[in-house]
Amino acid sequence: MKVLVTGGAGYIGRHTVQALLEQGHKPVILDSLVYGHRDFLTSANCPYYIGSISDHALLRRVFREHQFDGVMHFSAFAYVAESVRRPDVYYRNNLMGTIELLDQCVEHGVKTFVFSSTCATYGLAQTPTMAENHPQNPVNPYGRSKWMVEQVLKDYEIAFGLKHVILRYFNAAGAHPDGHIGEDHSPETHLIPLVLYTAMGKLPEIQVFGTDYDTPDGTCIRDYIHVCDLADAHILGLHYSIRHNKSVVANLGNGSGHSVRQVIECCQQVTGKSIPARETGRRPGDPPVLVARSDYARTELGWAPQYSSLRTIVEHAYRWHLGRHA
Repeated sequence: MKVLVTGGAGYIGRHTVQALLEQGHKPVILDSLVYGHRDFLTSANCPYYIGSISDHALLRRVFREHQFDGVMHFSAFAYVAESVRRPDVYYRNNLMGTIELLDQCVEHGVKTFVFSSTCATYGLAQTPTMAENHPQNPVNPYGRSKWMVEQVLKDYEIAFGLKHVILRYFNAAGAHPDGHIGEDHSPETHLIPLVLYTAMGKLPEIQVFGTDYDTPDGTCIRDYIHVCDLADAHILGLHYSIRHNKSVVANLGNGSGHSVRQVIECCQQVTGKSIPARETGRRPGDPPVLVARSDYARTELGWAPQYSSLRTIVEHAYRWHLGRHA
């Protein structure tokens, strides 16, 4: 298949490009490089365009130069705190830019649109494990922008027949096993790389936000999913939607969680380093437990995560960071 991958120079997008290449498909990348990496772009060994999904003229050129079997859309801004400060930026890129992209899909006969969504569309967890029918009540502009796109996709299917694959995932982590691509955000807000940065001496300590939650060790529990498993799910979703001419909404997670203390301990075991941690108060809005139920992806899409072990996820991430920041 020939697939347009927007945000293909970012973390999850670039790993999906790699998976497409490894499976014999033909990805084409579109990335603004606001958060993507130029070396991720040039190392992909596939056609690429530098620019925004809001650039109407560029989008028309891309779609005219290629006949796509599907589009995978990762070009979202994804910092919660920033979205609260600058909702205009988030709605303009995440919502309005996606509508520009969808219009090109409709105009050029693309049949399936794979959307990188998020558990942030659910808002505060009402149950320890969350299935796709969990109420959606996002609590910040980032989550609302993703939720709004989901509604647009449903309306576009009714009006234009464009099928969608909405994949809501939880805590992406890890790196490609060979260490040539991985997670490199600026600023970095994810727990595993921050703990590894502390082990590597790039940070003086890791902050533990809240130690009095109703969990076995008092710290928050989250569901960590390997980025390569996420990438595989996007390709399976595209295949499934095209084969069955059907839209899909699916959670992606391992179905089990690990606490902050467990992540720190695992990173200490993998790195062989002592990792100083400073306990501080809770952050507002952090639920004690956030774990996905991914039964639908497993049974309908045939998705079977290869790297569900936290230790494997941390080992792959550490291999990447050692090479990236040596």
